[in-house]
Amino acid sequence: MQSKKQSLIESVVNIIIGYCVAVISQLVVFPLVGINCSFTTNLQIGIYFTIISLIRSYCIRRLFNQIQLTN
Repeated sequence: MQSKKQSLIESVVNIIIGYCVAVISQLVVFPLVGINCSFTTNLQIGIYFTIISLIRSYCIRRLFNQIQLTN
């Protein structure tokens, strides 16, 4: 079992990696589909996607935790 500190470190690393993947993906994919935006805009979009991902991940984790408690 992970300690709270290890869980926090894992979560932070996951968020940083996810953000970098999002921005790099946007820089590659957006021009391919005709979306042109500045680097700053790509960074902002990456932040939005990261926040959405955090909320989704949290909700799924809580759902699975609730399912596990009822079994």
